[in-house]
Amino acid sequence: MRLPWKPKAPAIVCQQWVEMVTDYLEGTLPAPLQQAADRHLGECPHCREYLEQMRRTIAVATRLRDEDVPDDVVEALSRAFTEYHGGGQRD
Repeated sequence: MRLPWKPKAPAIVCQQWVEMVTDYLEGTLPAPLQQAADRHLGECPHCREYLEQMRRTIAVATRLRDEDVPDDVVEALSRAFTEYHGGGQRD
């Protein structure tokens, strides 16, 4: 039996968009999520701005050289990432 209508791609909310923005930029979202993301972007100026901020951030970050980032910043970021991912020592 054929359905007389085609089901829509699932709707997404802003929090979901933020979580999938990297996959969106890399073009790796499954088709239904890609459609939902495109539809959400068409309706949400805040998420469009977030997308543009991510694009600008990536553009700037790709121009950084190792010597552009001070050693203490690298160390602080490494500690923060380690702690965030559960590898930090807890007292």
